[in-house]
Amino acid sequence: MPISFLYQGILRLRNHLYDIDFFGTTEFEVPTINVGNLAFGGTGKTPHIEYLIRLLTAQPNGLKVSVLSRGYKRKTNGYVFADRSCTPFTLGDEPYQLFCKFPTVSVAVSENRVLGIPNILIDAPETDVILLDDAFQHRSLKPGLNILLTEQNRLYCNDYLVPSGYLREYAGAAKRADIIIVSKCDPNLTTLSKTDLIKQLNPLPHQQVFFSHIVYGQLKPFHLNQTSTAISSVLGICGIARPAIFENHLKNLYAETNLIDFPDHHIFTYNDIKKIKGTFEEIAAENKAIVCTEKDYQKLIQSEFFSEIKTLPLYYLPIEIAFSQEDEYAFQHTIQHYVQGNPRKY
Repeated sequence: MPISFLYQGILRLRNHLYDIDFFGTTEFEVPTINVGNLAFGGTGKTPHIEYLIRLLTAQPNGLKVSVLSRGYKRKTNGYVFADRSCTPFTLGDEPYQLFCKFPTVSVAVSENRVLGIPNILIDAPETDVILLDDAFQHRSLKPGLNILLTEQNRLYCNDYLVPSGYLREYAGAAKRADIIIVSKCDPNLTTLSKTDLIKQLNPLPHQQVFFSHIVYGQLKPFHLNQTSTAISSVLGICGIARPAIFENHLKNLYAETNLIDFPDHHIFTYNDIKKIKGTFEEIAAENKAIVCTEKDYQKLIQSEFFSEIKTLPLYYLPIEIAFSQEDEYAFQHTIQHYVQGNPRKY
């Protein structure tokens, strides 16, 4: 706790210097929507970015969306614009996932978002709106709309700064958010429960609060001739911040579930691949398969050691986020109102 309090003092001083314009901030004349959090990972930023992509590209006028991320744990530095030569290792696993899933969306990475935005506007000059992945703590950039995520079972208001808790910024920093989304909610969350969660968050008058939940898709095979209908036993592979939800979903689907979990954004080594192969071979069931998360799937199949398990039945489990019908209408209206009311100035 003493270290957490000291860290909080440093962060409060930093934020105060930004608030009084001692440190400069940059705002661009293009709609920018940031999706961030106060915790160290696990709140579901990437699925929410994907939701925004689907929403904005489905507009009647066909908005051109670009995504700018840091590219965590990539093996490159500086600004990188995604093209066919990129891999999860040059872009980072989550930006690469977005690049593969949304071919009409421009994706770039840069540690410095203030430098990254001008570059992405050069590489993708037709951009109508920029989605910023995890830039809530990047105070030198002022987004047009700030979305803050927090998990239902780990609200930032009930957490502490590291090393005492899981927060990388103190709870009071949530005042910078325009929208707060409580993520990974129970899909059957009651109105009473929502009211209690809002009471705990105690949002400011201008802040809107929405509730989202995870929706899992059908398994996607590596080998096109594979079918998942007869699977009875799975080996789950994940490198995510909160593996419990992924594991519990597999347990609800299959009679036997084994799990190998790695640190978030993990890059698979030769020993990791051997461990996956050995563990899979030890499973006695005949109808067995390896199931990994979507972002881990890309790193796995592009690993230089993938040939060790290439012949095994491999699948990934796609996820999306969803809102209740009432929340979805209000959230979509807020996003569309912001983008339409702040068109890019050329």
